[in-house]
Amino acid sequence: MYRNLEDCLIDLEKHGHLVRVREEVDPYLEMAAIHLKVYEAGGPALLFERVKGSQFRAVSNLFGTMERSKFIFRKTWDSVHNVMAVRNDPMKALKKPFSNIGTGLAAFKALPLKKWGKPSVMAQEVQISDLPLIHHWPNDGGAFVTLPQVYSEDPEKPGIMNSNLGMYRIQLTGNEYEMNKEIGLHYQIHRGIGVHQTKANKMGMPLKVSCFIGGPPAHTLAAVMPLPEGLSEMTVAGMLSGHNFRYNYVDGYCISSDADFVITGEIYPEDTKPEGPFGDHLGYYSLIHPFPVMKIHKVYAKPNAIWPFTVVGRPPQEDTSFGELIHELTGDSIKHEIPGVKEVHAVDAAGVHPLLFAVGSERYTPYQQVKKPTELLTLANRILGTGQLSLAKYLFITAEDNEPINSHHEVNFLTYILERIDLRRDIHFYTNTTIDTLDYSGTGLNSGSKVVIAAYGDKLRNLCHEVPENLKGIRGYENVRLIMSGVVAMQGPKFNSYADTENEMRGLCDALQEKGPFETCPMIVLCDDSSFLSESIHNFLWVTFTRSNPSHDIHGVNSFYEHKHWGCDNLIIDARTKPHQAPPLVPDPTVEKKIERLFVKGASLGGII
Repeated sequence: MYRNLEDCLIDLEKHGHLVRVREEVDPYLEMAAIHLKVYEAGGPALLFERVKGSQFRAVSNLFGTMERSKFIFRKTWDSVHNVMAVRNDPMKALKKPFSNIGTGLAAFKALPLKKWGKPSVMAQEVQISDLPLIHHWPNDGGAFVTLPQVYSEDPEKPGIMNSNLGMYRIQLTGNEYEMNKEIGLHYQIHRGIGVHQTKANKMGMPLKVSCFIGGPPAHTLAAVMPLPEGLSEMTVAGMLSGHNFRYNYVDGYCISSDADFVITGEIYPEDTKPEGPFGDHLGYYSLIHPFPVMKIHKVYAKPNAIWPFTVVGRPPQEDTSFGELIHELTGDSIKHEIPGVKEVHAVDAAGVHPLLFAVGSERYTPYQQVKKPTELLTLANRILGTGQLSLAKYLFITAEDNEPINSHHEVNFLTYILERIDLRRDIHFYTNTTIDTLDYSGTGLNSGSKVVIAAYGDKLRNLCHEVPENLKGIRGYENVRLIMSGVVAMQGPKFNSYADTENEMRGLCDALQEKGPFETCPMIVLCDDSSFLSESIHNFLWVTFTRSNPSHDIHGVNSFYEHKHWGCDNLIIDARTKPHQAPPLVPDPTVEKKIERLFVKGASLGGII
């Protein structure tokens, strides 16, 4: 497989998966806008040969389709998949030793290889100002690195096998950063580098960090793999690339021999600066917050280095392919990590972290005639206590009974749950807890609530296939639209504050209760624009679960508390935009117009869309 990034690009071009952009393009908004347009069209990878203000080329949309992603890893995919399977179930190797010989060979490639001598990436020292400074969205705080491999080691147990390789965004310019001397390092909770910095702080020493950019695509993918504790990302990088991860130490910093660029530096205890805003994968800007500042030691670039980047925004985007690749490689691991769980689906359309769909088991009480969630509640606690799954706000969980269930078929999965849920029994809240750093629907940074909606048993209701008459004609709540069977969007007045909303929601629930029962519609979504919400299932998932905080925004018709348990007859989720929430991402129309020159006949991208 590929020793470096350029090998990969030559192979992609040879097989029709890459197009060169010959015209000069501006890294300020233009490159990102071009990428978004080509990604949306299912187009090729893009090699920008003339980046304004930089001597270096740049590439994007490498992983823009599953077809291309699978093509890149076609020679190592099966062997890595087998290694993961054997790790999850070691008995497989004993039962079929000959079929697992290749697994051992792949595992050999996993061992990092220390190389003596000067790595090619150290061919030239450059400065941050020499790099392609790509500014992605109009209100971003500056230029960012979006595909870095951020490397750190455990200060108590140094060495590459006790390292962490993660993809944490890096702000290169803007805010209070001193150009060419400082950069911002944004990492969220539940990230390995945080453990390393905590240890370094206790030891009273700075944490040495190396940021690798480029190199074999396998190294980029390894940086986003959610690996079990004890399995190094460096080993997966080696297996996926088919070559040992090659490295050396220079000035005490780990240097990836095959990277295109390496930025080294130190993070000092309690040294932070404002970072952001940044257009992020929930489809909104993450706002300005203090994050660690990295004091730059050196910036290196190999000859003819290529700068890889991606653009994140409202899903689906290129990182959607990352998620699909990771699921194929590691999807079965959840079954072994949490016995009884068959699958967990982090819903991409809702920004991944806000919403989980899960299929578990019900084996606790086979002797009872009445089926209800029991084991599912135990599994829900395990799921919400596992790694980055713990950042979820909404967890819908059920178990197979007489028919198979696929959590990736979102409409069918929700239909199955809504047909069976007992709304007076099956809703369980967690308040004042942690949520995703990028989610601004909660009560503060990393702070919010969670809800488990667990349904199992016989079908309790038939779901409506049109808007029930009971939901029409309520003053102030108009344009009532069906989203899917059993789920209705209702357009309400502008949200002002939670103090005002308490009385408003009480009035709405009373008005609905007076209209009489409508058990065929268990879920109502209150929103700003019900036409948009009902236009597609993706719109529904995005708006509903990125703009609501369960403890504050779930209400119910005929709701009650009994021994601190809350229930209702019909669930209302208030998904209107709140004043404290981050603004959504909107492209700059002037830039959209400017890049049209690249898509006309005779231009580099003519005929692609």
